[in-house]
Amino acid sequence: MIPLALSGFIHLWNPVGYPDVFFDEGVYMRRAIDFLNTGNPQEGNVYDHPYFGQIAISSILYATNYSDIKTTNEPDSLQSLYLIPRVFMGILAVVDTFLIYKIVQLRYGAIPAFLSASFFAVLPFTWIFKRILLDSILIPLVLGAILLAIYSTKSKHSSIWIIFSGTLMGLAVFTKIPAVTMIFVVAWIVYGNRKKFSDVILLLIPFLLIPLIWPLNAIMLDQFDLWQQGILWQTQRTNNVLDIFGFFAVIDPLMFVLGLSGMVFAALRKDKFLLLWFVPFVVFLSSIGYKQYFHLMMIIPVMCIAAGIWIESIHRENKIKKKFVYFGIISAVLVFGFTSTTFLIINDISKNQFEALSYILKNYDSSSTVLTSPVYSWILYDVFKRENVPKDYSFILFYPVTTEKTVIMEDSHYKIDLTRGPQLQSMIDNSIIVKTFDETMPKFDSKTYPYTNMQATGEASKIIIREWMHEK
Repeated sequence: MIPLALSGFIHLWNPVGYPDVFFDEGVYMRRAIDFLNTGNPQEGNVYDHPYFGQIAISSILYATNYSDIKTTNEPDSLQSLYLIPRVFMGILAVVDTFLIYKIVQLRYGAIPAFLSASFFAVLPFTWIFKRILLDSILIPLVLGAILLAIYSTKSKHSSIWIIFSGTLMGLAVFTKIPAVTMIFVVAWIVYGNRKKFSDVILLLIPFLLIPLIWPLNAIMLDQFDLWQQGILWQTQRTNNVLDIFGFFAVIDPLMFVLGLSGMVFAALRKDKFLLLWFVPFVVFLSSIGYKQYFHLMMIIPVMCIAAGIWIESIHRENKIKKKFVYFGIISAVLVFGFTSTTFLIINDISKNQFEALSYILKNYDSSSTVLTSPVYSWILYDVFKRENVPKDYSFILFYPVTTEKTVIMEDSHYKIDLTRGPQLQSMIDNSIIVKTFDETMPKFDSKTYPYTNMQATGEASKIIIREWMHEK
């Protein structure tokens, strides 16, 4: 199938080189390693997300004998530590492509299905699904739940399909709370089949029970107050949702225009399936503090679906009567999207990150405290068994440094977090630069499409190694 072939190339080619390795990816890798080592899905006392994300990642690491991989302190070897989880995310993206095709095929037909799956496969912003993020893990669960709900309307044994659909939705919420908004479209599909509330209740039982594992585990650990604080913290971010959509429009205007046009068309047609998928999440995103650009991953599939349905309707309703013009437009969009995305993914932009980490490993030992992003800290601590490596540089906001020398890896994310506390700026002011790692990728104009996507890959920009000798 063409969409699957395109998706396989886009999401599995150069899995670690592009995009760069993001701050949060290091967090989830560290938690997965911690779960492998301890058997406890709760790392420390920070309750920001449920557990299925680290359980899924750690399961892949366990199945592939990840702990037996021999790693040296050379950049290429260090970079390979992210290969298995990144390939896993790429495979999930290919699965997403298949699920999108099947969902649209069952509801709207083969042509919209082909277009929707192809858009998802090739349009540039779908590179985000290559990252090791909770959203990458929950999307196939949500899509699978929707597909099973559709199958329940076509089967004599609908109850079984409904239970499995609710189970996948429960696992999606057990991965990340915003997935709860997807229950509206799934429940609408289930209820619309036989108009029985008992079917909806059957759906809700696993949907509600599975995520309850999270607070129940907190109660068992006598940390329910911390769980409540973690939930509250997640709802107090201040990013403007319009800024997030604006950023989406800048980095991938083609997907944004096609998807938004498709959603407007869905609203005019009163397509409840698409609207119940899209609107509740946007309302949630507008009112709750989950507001990073990658949070939009939840609605990328429905925007691709809406775009595919809209473009197919243009021909079906004879607005473009000549077939060669219609197919020419589709081919142009797909070729342009594929070419644009290829221009991005062929670049090894993360190499700079692992050259900097290699320098740390070769020049410093456990006698120095290393303040760095989670991208690197779990490798230093869990793989190379270095001591005095906190989970991330925010450690100095709460605890004093006890070693004579402190090493700081100052990257773009460190600079963003300077507002979190004066200690971070103090580290910069009182340290000296010992090494600088400039970007290894070619100089792209990030204001020119498709390289506008580079605006979301800042972790691999200049990395500065600093030393701070403490006064005795």
